[in-house]
Amino acid sequence: MKKKSKIIIAVIILLVLLIPVPTRYKDGGSVRYRAVLYDISKYHQLDLESETGYNDGWNIKILGISVFNNFD
Repeated sequence: MKKKSKIIIAVIILLVLLIPVPTRYKDGGSVRYRAVLYDISKYHQLDLESETGYNDGWNIKILGISVFNNFD
């Protein structure tokens, strides 16, 4: 294969692995961005027992391993 073809194939593979697909949940505004290599969830759930009325937080996973989670 030519060098140019290898570069084009590598770029296409990276795009497939890194472009997220957003999923919106009807729980107050939570959004989840999923790609093959990572998963980012932004939580905004309705909670009547909370002072603000919402539970907010983030969860970031890379290769299925949680690297940041401030949502309980």
